[in-house]
Amino acid sequence: MRVAIFASGSGSNFEAIARSKELSEAGLEIELLVCDQKDAQVIKRAQKLKIPVFINQLTDFPDRGTYEQAIIEKLKPLKIEYILLAGYMRVVTEVLLSEYTNRIINIHPSLLPKYSGLDAIKRAYEANDEVTGVTIHYIDEGVDTGPIIKQSKVIRLKSDTESNLEDRIHQTEHQMYRQVVLDLLNKNNGVVE
Repeated sequence: MRVAIFASGSGSNFEAIARSKELSEAGLEIELLVCDQKDAQVIKRAQKLKIPVFINQLTDFPDRGTYEQAIIEKLKPLKIEYILLAGYMRVVTEVLLSEYTNRIINIHPSLLPKYSGLDAIKRAYEANDEVTGVTIHYIDEGVDTGPIIKQSKVIRLKSDTESNLEDRIHQTEHQMYRQVVLDLLNKNNGVVE
């Protein structure tokens, strides 16, 4: 299965997927990293892993539509089957959605629909939520509103700082995203789950 991974930041989820021997053996081919920030840490991670990088900044385009059309033109020759969002901090519009209907997957650090959008971990921490978590879902026209694929809870410990909680949520993300991608690979290869 040929995928592109979109990321904007440090890229820990990107790297967890890219380094997974289990995923590569099951047929995952990461054809491209798409990044919207020219100085993002994820670019260095991709370069170390010898994964091609496409830096595409919204500020270089007159609007989101032409920005996303440039991405589509880059993905088409690569025969991308799925797009995995891994800390991609742009709202995806109809331009990209219509080209990859039901084939764009996102990971979000909360139990959606709670704390959709930005700063989900910080908001859960400041609200003293005893339980937070991670959601993996398909993208639709809304912000973090698409059909949910999988959710996992993360219990807040009394000793947690915001940073500790964030670390544990990221660990959960890495495990969950690999499993969801593996399930998708098995499904596409005709394996009965």
